[in-house]
Amino acid sequence: MSSSTEVPGRSSRTAKQTSTNQTGTKLTGKQRTSTQPTTGKKDSSSASTSWPAAVVEAVRNLLSRPLASYHLILTIAFLLTVFGLVMVLSASSVEGYSKDGSSYGLFATQMIFALLGLVGFYVMLRLPVRLLRRAAAPLMVVTTVLLALVLIPGIGTLSQGARRWFVIGGLSVQPSELVKVALCVWGAHLLASRRRDNASLKELLIPLVPVAMLVCLLIILEPNLSTTITIAIIVGAMLWFAGLPVKVFLTFAAVGTAIAVLLALVEGYRSQRVLSFLGSIDDPQGAGYQARQATYALANGGVFGVGLGQSRAKWNYLPNAHNDFIFAIIGEELGLIGGLLVVILFAILAFIGFRIAVRSVDPFLRLMTGTITVLITAQAFINIGYVIGLLPVTGIQLPLLSAGGTSTLTVLAMLGLLASAARHEPEAVAALSTGEPGRLGRWLRLPAPVPYRPTRADALRDRLDQRRPDRARVPAPAAPSRWARLRHGTPTEAVGREPVRRPAPTARTPRTAAVRVDYRTGYSGTGTRRGAPVPPRSNRGGGGASDAGRAGSTHQWRPAGRSTWSRH
Repeated sequence: MSSSTEVPGRSSRTAKQTSTNQTGTKLTGKQRTSTQPTTGKKDSSSASTSWPAAVVEAVRNLLSRPLASYHLILTIAFLLTVFGLVMVLSASSVEGYSKDGSSYGLFATQMIFALLGLVGFYVMLRLPVRLLRRAAAPLMVVTTVLLALVLIPGIGTLSQGARRWFVIGGLSVQPSELVKVALCVWGAHLLASRRRDNASLKELLIPLVPVAMLVCLLIILEPNLSTTITIAIIVGAMLWFAGLPVKVFLTFAAVGTAIAVLLALVEGYRSQRVLSFLGSIDDPQGAGYQARQATYALANGGVFGVGLGQSRAKWNYLPNAHNDFIFAIIGEELGLIGGLLVVILFAILAFIGFRIAVRSVDPFLRLMTGTITVLITAQAFINIGYVIGLLPVTGIQLPLLSAGGTSTLTVLAMLGLLASAARHEPEAVAALSTGEPGRLGRWLRLPAPVPYRPTRADALRDRLDQRRPDRARVPAPAAPSRWARLRHGTPTEAVGREPVRRPAPTARTPRTAAVRVDYRTGYSGTGTRRGAPVPPRSNRGGGGASDAGRAGSTHQWRPAGRSTWSRH
Protein backbone atom coordinates (compact mmCIF):
# COMPACT_ATOMS: atom_id res chain seq x y z
CA MET A 1 0.00 0.00 0.00
CA SER A 2 1.43 3.38 -0.98
CA SER A 3 2.19 5.99 1.57
CA SER A 4 -0.44 8.22 0.06
CA THR A 5 -3.17 5.80 0.94
CA GLU A 6 -5.45 7.30 3.55
CA VAL A 7 -5.76 5.23 6.73
CA PRO A 8 -9.25 5.10 8.19
CA GLY A 9 -9.58 6.99 11.47
CA ARG A 10 -6.20 8.69 11.09
CA SER A 11 -7.63 12.08 10.23
CA SER A 12 -9.99 11.94 13.21
CA ARG A 13 -7.15 11.05 15.57
CA THR A 14 -5.05 13.89 14.17
CA ALA A 15 -7.91 16.31 14.73
CA LYS A 16 -8.29 15.16 18.31
CA GLN A 17 -4.55 15.60 18.91
CA THR A 18 -4.53 19.08 17.44
CA SER A 19 -7.56 20.00 19.55
CA THR A 20 -5.65 19.37 22.76
CA ASN A 21 -3.65 22.17 24.36
CA GLN A 22 -0.05 22.02 25.47
CA THR A 23 -0.94 20.62 28.91
CA GLY A 24 -2.86 17.71 27.41
CA THR A 25 -6.32 18.99 28.33
CA LYS A 26 -8.97 18.39 25.69
CA LEU A 27 -10.91 21.34 24.39
CA THR A 28 -14.47 21.22 23.24
CA GLY A 29 -15.68 22.87 20.09
CA LYS A 30 -17.09 25.87 22.01
CA GLN A 31 -13.77 26.30 23.83
CA ARG A 32 -11.85 26.16 20.54
CA THR A 33 -14.04 28.82 19.01
CA SER A 34 -13.74 31.03 22.08
CA THR A 35 -9.94 31.00 22.28
CA GLN A 36 -9.28 33.25 19.29
CA PRO A 37 -11.39 36.29 20.25
CA THR A 38 -9.94 36.21 23.80
CA THR A 39 -6.54 37.19 22.43
CA GLY A 40 -8.11 40.14 20.64
CA LYS A 41 -9.78 41.30 23.85
CA LYS A 42 -6.47 41.12 25.72
CA ASP A 43 -4.75 43.15 23.01
CA SER A 44 -7.46 45.80 23.06
CA SER A 45 -7.42 46.01 26.87
CA SER A 46 -3.63 46.28 26.95
CA ALA A 47 -3.78 49.01 24.32
CA SER A 48 -6.45 50.89 26.28
CA THR A 49 -4.35 50.73 29.46
CA SER A 50 -1.08 51.62 27.73
CA TRP A 51 -1.97 55.03 26.32
CA PRO A 52 -2.62 56.70 29.71
CA ALA A 53 0.72 55.38 30.91
CA ALA A 54 2.34 56.72 27.75
CA VAL A 55 0.81 60.16 28.34
CA VAL A 56 1.98 60.19 31.96
CA GLU A 57 5.46 59.16 30.90
CA ALA A 58 5.55 61.88 28.24
CA VAL A 59 4.52 64.51 30.81
CA ARG A 60 7.20 63.28 33.22
CA ASN A 61 9.84 63.47 30.51
CA LEU A 62 8.72 67.00 29.66
CA LEU A 63 8.82 68.19 33.26
CA SER A 64 12.20 66.55 33.88
CA ARG A 65 13.91 69.01 31.53
CA PRO A 66 15.79 71.83 33.27
CA LEU A 67 13.96 74.62 31.41
CA ALA A 68 10.52 72.98 31.33
CA SER A 69 8.90 75.58 33.61
CA TYR A 70 10.37 78.46 31.61
CA HIS A 71 9.17 77.12 28.27
CA LEU A 72 5.71 76.33 29.64
CA ILE A 73 5.29 79.86 30.99
CA LEU A 74 6.27 81.29 27.59
CA THR A 75 3.81 78.97 25.84
CA ILE A 76 0.88 79.71 28.14
CA ALA A 77 1.52 83.47 28.00
CA PHE A 78 1.56 83.35 24.19
CA LEU A 79 -1.58 81.20 23.93
CA LEU A 80 -3.60 83.31 26.37
CA THR A 81 -2.52 86.59 24.76
CA VAL A 82 -3.34 85.51 21.21
CA PHE A 83 -6.60 83.86 22.24
CA GLY A 84 -7.57 86.96 24.21
CA LEU A 85 -6.94 89.25 21.23
CA VAL A 86 -9.10 87.05 19.00
CA MET A 87 -11.96 86.98 21.49
CA VAL A 88 -11.77 90.73 22.16
CA LEU A 89 -12.07 91.36 18.44
CA SER A 90 -15.07 89.06 18.22
CA ALA A 91 -16.83 90.34 21.35
CA SER A 92 -16.24 94.09 20.82
CA SER A 93 -16.89 94.40 17.09
CA VAL A 94 -20.62 95.14 17.37
CA GLU A 95 -20.36 97.58 20.29
CA GLY A 96 -17.40 99.33 18.74
CA TYR A 97 -19.20 99.80 15.46
CA SER A 98 -22.34 101.11 17.16
CA LYS A 99 -20.40 103.66 19.26
CA ASP A 100 -17.42 104.73 17.15
CA GLY A 101 -18.31 103.46 13.69
CA SER A 102 -15.38 101.02 13.65
CA SER A 103 -15.35 97.35 14.60
CA TYR A 104 -11.60 97.45 15.30
CA GLY A 105 -11.34 100.36 17.76
CA LEU A 106 -11.24 98.37 21.01
CA PHE A 107 -9.21 95.64 19.36
CA ALA A 108 -6.55 98.17 18.26
CA THR A 109 -6.29 99.54 21.81
CA GLN A 110 -6.00 96.03 23.22
CA MET A 111 -3.31 95.21 20.66
CA ILE A 112 -1.29 98.27 21.68
CA PHE A 113 -1.40 97.31 25.35
CA ALA A 114 -0.57 93.69 24.47
CA LEU A 115 2.56 94.88 22.64
CA LEU A 116 3.47 97.07 25.62
CA GLY A 117 2.86 94.06 27.85
CA LEU A 118 5.26 91.98 25.77
CA VAL A 119 7.85 94.71 26.22
CA GLY A 120 7.21 94.59 29.98
CA PHE A 121 7.47 90.79 29.87
CA TYR A 122 10.88 91.06 28.20
CA VAL A 123 12.11 93.74 30.62
CA MET A 124 11.10 91.67 33.65
CA LEU A 125 12.75 88.64 32.09
CA ARG A 126 16.07 90.45 31.67
CA LEU A 127 16.00 92.38 34.93
CA PRO A 128 18.44 90.98 37.52
CA VAL A 129 16.85 89.85 40.76
CA ARG A 130 19.05 92.10 42.87
CA LEU A 131 18.12 95.18 40.83
CA LEU A 132 14.45 94.19 41.03
CA ARG A 133 14.62 94.09 44.81
CA ARG A 134 16.29 97.48 44.93
CA ALA A 135 13.53 98.97 42.78
CA ALA A 136 10.72 97.41 44.87
CA ALA A 137 10.30 100.21 47.42
CA PRO A 138 10.49 103.11 44.91
CA LEU A 139 8.01 101.31 42.68
CA MET A 140 5.59 100.95 45.58
CA VAL A 141 5.92 104.62 46.47
CA VAL A 142 5.33 105.77 42.88
CA THR A 143 2.23 103.62 42.37
CA THR A 144 0.75 104.74 45.71
CA VAL A 145 1.26 108.38 44.73
CA LEU A 146 -0.46 107.68 41.40
CA LEU A 147 -3.42 106.23 43.31
CA ALA A 148 -3.69 109.48 45.23
CA LEU A 149 -3.31 111.67 42.12
CA VAL A 150 -6.04 109.88 40.19
CA LEU A 151 -8.58 111.05 42.80
CA ILE A 152 -7.89 114.73 42.09
CA PRO A 153 -10.40 116.29 39.68
CA GLY A 154 -8.70 117.49 36.52
CA ILE A 155 -5.96 114.84 36.79
CA GLY A 156 -8.01 111.65 37.01
CA THR A 157 -10.72 110.95 34.46
CA LEU A 158 -14.29 110.44 35.67
CA SER A 159 -16.11 107.67 33.80
CA GLN A 160 -19.30 105.83 34.78
CA GLY A 161 -19.29 107.38 38.23
CA ALA A 162 -15.72 106.32 39.08
CA ARG A 163 -12.43 108.19 38.91
CA ARG A 164 -9.92 105.44 38.16
CA TRP A 165 -7.98 106.35 35.00
CA PHE A 166 -5.35 108.65 33.59
CA VAL A 167 -5.65 109.46 29.90
CA ILE A 168 -2.17 109.59 28.36
CA GLY A 169 -1.90 109.98 24.60
CA GLY A 170 -5.42 108.74 24.09
CA LEU A 171 -4.79 105.60 26.16
CA SER A 172 -6.40 105.02 29.56
CA VAL A 173 -4.02 103.90 32.30
CA GLN A 174 -5.40 102.50 35.56
CA PRO A 175 -2.93 102.92 38.47
CA SER A 176 -4.82 100.42 40.63
CA GLU A 177 -3.64 97.70 38.23
CA LEU A 178 -0.03 98.88 38.41
CA VAL A 179 -0.05 98.74 42.21
CA LYS A 180 -0.69 94.98 42.06
CA VAL A 181 2.74 94.33 40.55
CA ALA A 182 4.40 96.77 42.92
CA LEU A 183 2.78 95.17 45.97
CA CYS A 184 3.77 91.64 44.90
CA VAL A 185 7.42 92.64 44.42
CA TRP A 186 7.72 94.93 47.45
CA GLY A 187 5.88 92.59 49.81
CA ALA A 188 8.02 89.63 48.80
CA HIS A 189 11.19 91.71 49.21
CA LEU A 190 10.07 92.93 52.63
CA LEU A 191 9.16 89.51 54.01
CA ALA A 192 12.22 87.84 52.49
CA SER A 193 14.46 90.46 54.09
CA ARG A 194 12.83 89.79 57.47
CA ARG A 195 12.75 86.05 57.01
CA ARG A 196 13.28 84.29 60.29
CA ASP A 197 12.02 81.15 61.96
CA ASN A 198 9.21 81.83 64.42
CA ALA A 199 8.98 85.45 63.32
CA SER A 200 6.76 87.63 65.45
CA LEU A 201 3.50 89.08 64.23
CA LYS A 202 5.02 92.54 64.25
CA GLU A 203 7.69 91.43 61.79
CA LEU A 204 5.14 89.86 59.47
CA LEU A 205 2.43 92.51 59.57
CA ILE A 206 4.29 95.83 59.79
CA PRO A 207 4.62 97.72 57.50
CA LEU A 208 3.01 95.39 54.95
CA VAL A 209 -0.53 95.50 56.32
CA PRO A 210 -0.64 99.28 57.01
CA VAL A 211 0.59 100.05 53.48
CA ALA A 212 -1.92 97.60 52.01
CA MET A 213 -4.71 99.23 54.03
CA LEU A 214 -3.69 102.65 52.69
CA VAL A 215 -3.77 101.28 49.15
CA CYS A 216 -7.19 99.72 49.73
CA LEU A 217 -8.51 103.01 51.14
CA LEU A 218 -7.36 104.93 48.05
CA ILE A 219 -8.92 102.32 45.76
CA ILE A 220 -12.22 102.35 47.66
CA LEU A 221 -12.39 106.12 47.22
CA GLU A 222 -12.37 105.71 43.41
CA PRO A 223 -14.57 103.51 44.03
CA ASN A 224 -13.36 100.06 42.91
CA LEU A 225 -14.35 97.13 45.11
CA SER A 226 -13.08 94.41 42.73
CA THR A 227 -9.49 95.70 42.82
CA THR A 228 -9.75 96.01 46.61
CA ILE A 229 -10.56 92.30 46.73
CA THR A 230 -7.50 91.48 44.62
CA ILE A 231 -5.27 93.55 46.93
CA ALA A 232 -6.62 91.55 49.87
CA ILE A 233 -5.86 88.33 47.96
CA ILE A 234 -2.27 89.48 47.40
CA VAL A 235 -1.69 90.31 51.07
CA GLY A 236 -3.38 87.12 52.28
CA ALA A 237 -1.37 84.86 49.97
CA MET A 238 1.88 86.59 50.88
CA LEU A 239 1.30 86.31 54.62
CA TRP A 240 0.29 82.67 54.28
CA PHE A 241 3.45 81.75 52.39
CA ALA A 242 5.51 83.80 54.85
CA GLY A 243 4.32 81.55 57.69
CA LEU A 244 1.53 83.48 59.40
CA PRO A 245 -0.11 81.29 62.08
CA VAL A 246 -3.28 79.60 60.92
CA LYS A 247 -5.47 81.09 63.64
CA VAL A 248 -4.29 84.61 62.89
CA PHE A 249 -4.69 84.01 59.16
CA LEU A 250 -8.26 82.77 59.59
CA THR A 251 -9.03 85.77 61.78
CA PHE A 252 -7.76 88.18 59.16
CA ALA A 253 -9.67 86.30 56.45
CA ALA A 254 -12.90 86.52 58.43
CA VAL A 255 -12.42 90.24 59.10
CA GLY A 256 -11.61 90.89 55.43
CA THR A 257 -14.66 88.97 54.27
CA ALA A 258 -16.88 90.91 56.68
CA ILE A 259 -15.49 94.23 55.41
CA ALA A 260 -16.02 93.18 51.79
CA VAL A 261 -19.64 92.20 52.49
CA LEU A 262 -20.21 95.49 54.31
CA LEU A 263 -18.79 97.50 51.39
CA ALA A 264 -20.90 95.50 48.97
CA LEU A 265 -24.08 96.22 50.90
CA VAL A 266 -23.38 99.92 51.41
CA GLU A 267 -23.50 100.86 47.71
CA GLY A 268 -26.87 100.50 46.02
CA TYR A 269 -25.95 98.68 42.83
CA ARG A 270 -23.59 96.34 44.68
CA SER A 271 -26.22 95.34 47.23
CA GLN A 272 -28.71 94.71 44.45
CA ARG A 273 -26.25 92.36 42.75
CA VAL A 274 -25.67 90.44 45.97
CA LEU A 275 -29.38 90.21 46.79
CA SER A 276 -30.14 89.15 43.22
CA PHE A 277 -27.55 86.38 43.52
CA LEU A 278 -29.06 85.22 46.81
CA GLY A 279 -32.53 85.20 45.26
CA SER A 280 -33.95 87.99 47.40
CA ILE A 281 -34.56 90.15 44.31
CA ASP A 282 -36.23 88.72 41.22
CA ASP A 283 -35.61 91.47 38.69
CA PRO A 284 -34.51 89.96 35.36
CA GLN A 285 -34.51 93.38 33.71
CA GLY A 286 -32.65 95.12 36.53
CA ALA A 287 -29.98 93.82 38.92
CA GLY A 288 -30.08 90.27 37.54
CA TYR A 289 -30.11 91.21 33.85
CA GLN A 290 -26.40 90.80 33.19
CA ALA A 291 -26.06 87.44 34.93
CA ARG A 292 -29.21 86.13 33.25
CA GLN A 293 -27.99 87.12 29.77
CA ALA A 294 -24.67 85.43 30.45
CA THR A 295 -26.53 82.22 31.32
CA TYR A 296 -28.52 82.47 28.09
CA ALA A 297 -25.31 82.88 26.10
CA LEU A 298 -23.72 79.82 27.68
CA ALA A 299 -26.87 77.78 27.08
CA ASN A 300 -26.97 78.89 23.45
CA GLY A 301 -23.39 77.70 22.91
CA GLY A 302 -23.99 74.11 23.95
CA VAL A 303 -21.07 71.71 23.61
CA PHE A 304 -19.46 72.85 20.35
CA GLY A 305 -20.64 76.48 20.17
CA VAL A 306 -22.28 78.48 17.40
CA GLY A 307 -18.98 79.35 15.74
CA LEU A 308 -16.33 82.02 16.15
CA GLY A 309 -17.80 85.46 15.61
CA GLN A 310 -21.40 84.18 15.51
CA SER A 311 -22.45 85.19 19.02
CA ARG A 312 -25.89 86.70 19.50
CA ALA A 313 -25.35 88.01 23.02
CA LYS A 314 -22.78 90.55 21.85
CA TRP A 315 -25.46 92.34 19.80
CA ASN A 316 -26.12 94.61 22.81
CA TYR A 317 -27.95 91.87 24.71
CA LEU A 318 -25.09 91.28 27.17
CA PRO A 319 -23.50 94.42 28.67
CA ASN A 320 -19.69 94.42 28.93
CA ALA A 321 -19.49 91.38 26.70
CA HIS A 322 -15.90 92.23 25.75
CA ASN A 323 -14.77 92.87 29.31
CA ASP A 324 -16.19 91.29 32.47
CA PHE A 325 -18.38 88.73 30.67
CA ILE A 326 -16.11 87.67 27.83
CA PHE A 327 -16.16 84.10 29.16
CA ALA A 328 -19.88 83.98 28.26
CA ILE A 329 -18.97 84.90 24.66
CA ILE A 330 -16.30 82.20 24.66
CA GLY A 331 -18.85 79.66 25.88
CA GLU A 332 -21.39 80.75 23.27
CA GLU A 333 -19.07 80.82 20.26
CA LEU A 334 -16.77 77.91 21.17
CA GLY A 335 -19.11 75.96 23.43
CA LEU A 336 -18.25 73.81 26.40
CA ILE A 337 -15.01 72.76 24.71
CA GLY A 338 -13.78 76.36 24.50
CA GLY A 339 -14.69 77.03 28.12
CA LEU A 340 -12.89 73.90 29.31
CA LEU A 341 -9.85 74.91 27.27
CA VAL A 342 -9.67 78.22 29.15
CA VAL A 343 -10.03 76.46 32.50
CA ILE A 344 -7.30 73.95 31.58
CA LEU A 345 -4.89 76.71 30.54
CA PHE A 346 -5.29 78.54 33.85
CA ALA A 347 -5.02 75.26 35.78
CA ILE A 348 -1.72 74.50 34.00
CA LEU A 349 -0.54 78.03 34.77
CA ALA A 350 -1.33 77.50 38.46
CA PHE A 351 0.55 74.18 38.49
CA ILE A 352 3.62 75.65 36.80
CA GLY A 353 3.59 78.72 39.04
CA PHE A 354 3.54 76.67 42.23
CA ARG A 355 6.16 74.35 40.75
CA ILE A 356 8.48 77.30 40.20
CA ALA A 357 7.85 78.53 43.75
CA VAL A 358 8.63 75.14 45.26
CA ARG A 359 11.81 74.67 43.22
CA SER A 360 13.14 78.18 43.95
CA VAL A 361 15.83 78.49 46.63
CA ASP A 362 15.64 82.28 46.84
CA PRO A 363 13.07 83.26 49.52
CA PHE A 364 12.21 86.41 47.57
CA LEU A 365 11.44 84.49 44.37
CA ARG A 366 9.51 81.87 46.32
CA LEU A 367 7.22 84.44 47.92
CA MET A 368 6.80 86.49 44.76
CA THR A 369 6.00 83.59 42.41
CA GLY A 370 3.59 81.99 44.87
CA THR A 371 1.72 85.26 45.35
CA ILE A 372 1.55 86.04 41.63
CA THR A 373 0.27 82.54 40.89
CA VAL A 374 -2.48 82.85 43.51
CA LEU A 375 -3.44 86.31 42.22
CA ILE A 376 -3.79 85.36 38.54
CA THR A 377 -5.52 82.06 39.28
CA ALA A 378 -7.93 83.63 41.80
CA GLN A 379 -8.89 86.39 39.36
CA ALA A 380 -9.55 83.85 36.61
CA PHE A 381 -11.72 81.53 38.66
CA ILE A 382 -13.64 84.35 40.37
CA ASN A 383 -14.50 85.74 36.94
CA ILE A 384 -15.54 82.34 35.62
CA GLY A 385 -17.47 81.71 38.83
CA TYR A 386 -19.72 84.75 38.57
CA VAL A 387 -20.21 84.32 34.81
CA ILE A 388 -21.57 80.79 35.27
CA GLY A 389 -23.63 81.84 38.30
CA LEU A 390 -21.64 80.36 41.19
CA LEU A 391 -20.62 83.74 42.64
CA PRO A 392 -22.15 87.23 42.75
CA VAL A 393 -20.97 89.63 40.08
CA THR A 394 -17.82 91.41 41.29
CA GLY A 395 -16.33 92.98 38.15
CA ILE A 396 -12.97 91.16 38.34
CA GLN A 397 -11.63 90.67 34.83
CA LEU A 398 -10.45 87.46 33.20
CA PRO A 399 -6.66 87.84 32.93
CA LEU A 400 -5.35 88.32 29.35
CA LEU A 401 -8.76 87.53 27.89
CA SER A 402 -10.92 90.46 28.98
CA ALA A 403 -10.55 93.81 27.22
CA GLY A 404 -8.52 95.93 29.61
CA GLY A 405 -5.30 97.56 28.53
CA THR A 406 -3.62 98.14 31.89
CA SER A 407 -4.73 94.73 33.16
CA THR A 408 -3.16 93.02 30.14
CA LEU A 409 0.04 95.01 30.62
CA THR A 410 0.37 94.11 34.31
CA VAL A 411 -0.49 90.42 33.87
CA LEU A 412 2.13 90.04 31.15
CA ALA A 413 4.66 91.77 33.40
CA MET A 414 3.78 89.29 36.18
CA LEU A 415 4.24 86.38 33.80
CA GLY A 416 7.63 87.84 32.89
CA LEU A 417 8.53 87.70 36.59
CA LEU A 418 7.41 84.06 36.68
CA ALA A 419 9.55 83.27 33.62
CA SER A 420 12.54 84.99 35.23
CA ALA A 421 12.05 82.93 38.40
CA ALA A 422 11.85 79.79 36.27
CA ARG A 423 15.25 80.61 34.75
CA HIS A 424 16.65 80.93 38.29
CA GLU A 425 15.73 77.40 39.33
CA PRO A 426 18.89 75.50 40.38
CA GLU A 427 18.64 73.01 37.52
CA ALA A 428 17.98 75.79 35.00
CA VAL A 429 20.93 77.82 36.29
CA ALA A 430 23.21 74.79 35.98
CA ALA A 431 21.98 74.01 32.46
CA LEU A 432 22.31 77.61 31.24
CA SER A 433 25.75 78.10 32.80
CA THR A 434 27.29 74.91 31.45
CA GLY A 435 25.65 74.62 28.04
CA GLU A 436 25.08 76.98 25.15
CA PRO A 437 21.87 79.04 25.11
CA GLY A 438 19.12 77.74 22.89
CA ARG A 439 17.80 79.35 19.78
CA LEU A 440 15.23 81.35 21.75
CA GLY A 441 17.84 82.52 24.24
CA ARG A 442 20.20 83.68 21.51
CA TRP A 443 17.37 85.49 19.74
CA LEU A 444 16.23 87.25 22.93
CA ARG A 445 19.83 87.92 24.05
CA LEU A 446 19.04 86.89 27.60
CA PRO A 447 21.86 87.04 30.15
CA ALA A 448 22.80 83.93 32.06
CA PRO A 449 20.98 83.72 35.41
CA VAL A 450 23.05 84.28 38.53
CA PRO A 451 22.91 81.50 41.16
CA TYR A 452 21.30 82.47 44.43
CA ARG A 453 23.65 83.35 47.25
CA PRO A 454 22.35 84.43 50.64
CA THR A 455 23.16 87.94 51.73
CA ARG A 456 25.55 88.59 54.58
CA ALA A 457 22.66 89.39 56.90
CA ASP A 458 20.88 86.11 56.07
CA ALA A 459 24.06 84.07 56.46
CA LEU A 460 24.89 85.76 59.77
CA ARG A 461 21.34 85.23 61.04
CA ASP A 462 21.50 81.52 60.21
CA ARG A 463 24.88 81.12 61.90
CA LEU A 464 23.64 82.85 65.05
CA ASP A 465 20.52 80.71 65.09
CA GLN A 466 22.57 77.55 64.78
CA ARG A 467 24.84 78.55 67.65
CA ARG A 468 21.93 78.81 70.06
CA PRO A 469 21.99 75.87 72.49
CA ASP A 470 18.22 75.39 72.31
CA ARG A 471 18.58 74.83 68.58
CA ALA A 472 21.41 72.36 69.13
CA ARG A 473 19.32 70.15 71.42
CA VAL A 474 16.47 69.85 68.92
CA PRO A 475 16.94 66.83 66.62
CA ALA A 476 17.16 67.44 62.90
CA PRO A 477 13.64 67.49 61.40
CA ALA A 478 12.57 65.29 58.54
CA ALA A 479 12.62 66.66 55.01
CA PRO A 480 9.56 68.91 54.61
CA SER A 481 6.99 68.42 51.91
CA ARG A 482 6.86 70.61 48.84
CA TRP A 483 3.92 72.62 50.19
CA ALA A 484 5.72 73.14 53.51
CA ARG A 485 8.85 74.28 51.67
CA LEU A 486 6.73 76.71 49.66
CA ARG A 487 5.19 78.20 52.80
CA HIS A 488 8.09 78.09 55.26
CA GLY A 489 11.09 77.98 52.94
CA THR A 490 14.43 76.21 53.13
CA PRO A 491 17.75 77.21 54.67
CA THR A 492 19.52 79.97 52.80
CA GLU A 493 22.52 77.73 52.20
CA ALA A 494 20.39 75.39 50.07
CA VAL A 495 21.59 75.17 46.50
CA GLY A 496 19.31 72.37 45.31
CA ARG A 497 15.76 71.26 45.63
CA GLU A 498 16.12 69.55 49.01
CA PRO A 499 16.93 71.47 52.20
CA VAL A 500 20.39 71.15 53.66
CA ARG A 501 20.62 69.36 56.99
CA ARG A 502 23.37 70.92 59.03
CA PRO A 503 24.94 69.01 61.93
CA ALA A 504 24.25 70.19 65.44
CA PRO A 505 26.99 72.57 66.57
CA THR A 506 29.20 71.67 69.48
CA ALA A 507 29.49 73.81 72.56
CA ARG A 508 32.12 76.50 72.20
CA THR A 509 33.85 78.94 74.51
CA PRO A 510 32.11 82.31 74.16
CA ARG A 511 33.85 85.05 72.28
CA THR A 512 35.26 88.10 74.01
CA ALA A 513 33.32 90.46 71.75
CA ALA A 514 29.79 91.57 72.55
CA VAL A 515 27.07 89.20 71.39
CA ARG A 516 23.77 90.46 69.98
CA VAL A 517 20.72 89.32 71.91
CA ASP A 518 17.78 87.75 70.12
CA TYR A 519 15.10 90.19 71.25
CA ARG A 520 12.26 87.69 70.63
CA THR A 521 13.46 85.10 73.16
CA GLY A 522 15.90 87.05 75.32
CA TYR A 523 18.74 84.59 74.71
CA SER A 524 22.31 85.60 74.08
CA GLY A 525 24.84 83.54 72.20
CA THR A 526 25.56 81.43 75.30
CA GLY A 527 22.00 80.59 76.23
CA THR A 528 21.72 82.76 79.37
CA ARG A 529 18.25 84.29 79.62
CA ARG A 530 18.02 87.99 80.26
CA GLY A 531 16.93 88.63 83.84
CA ALA A 532 17.73 85.06 84.96
CA PRO A 533 20.00 84.43 87.98
CA VAL A 534 23.66 84.70 87.03
CA PRO A 535 25.47 81.37 87.50
CA PRO A 536 28.38 81.39 89.95
CA ARG A 537 31.86 81.85 88.63
CA SER A 538 33.49 78.48 88.26
CA ASN A 539 37.10 77.66 88.97
CA ARG A 540 39.27 78.39 85.99
CA GLY A 541 42.12 76.20 87.09
CA GLY A 542 42.81 72.60 86.21
CA GLY A 543 40.91 72.48 82.97
CA GLY A 544 42.03 73.29 79.48
CA ALA A 545 40.17 74.81 76.61
CA SER A 546 38.85 71.44 75.51
CA ASP A 547 37.43 70.74 78.93
CA ALA A 548 35.72 74.10 78.97
CA GLY A 549 34.24 73.37 75.57
CA ARG A 550 32.81 70.09 76.75
CA ALA A 551 31.55 71.26 80.12
CA GLY A 552 30.08 74.52 78.90
CA SER A 553 30.99 78.14 79.49
CA THR A 554 33.36 78.90 82.41
CA HIS A 555 32.87 82.67 82.24
CA GLN A 556 30.29 84.81 83.91
CA TRP A 557 28.05 86.94 81.66
CA ARG A 558 26.43 90.10 82.94
CA PRO A 559 24.07 92.45 81.15
CA ALA A 560 26.07 95.42 79.84
CA GLY A 561 23.31 97.22 78.01
CA ARG A 562 19.85 96.95 76.56
CA SER A 563 20.67 94.79 73.58
CA THR A 564 24.18 93.41 74.18
CA TRP A 565 25.88 91.18 76.66
CA SER A 566 29.48 91.46 77.75
CA ARG A 567 31.79 89.21 79.64
CA HIS A 568 33.34 90.21 82.96
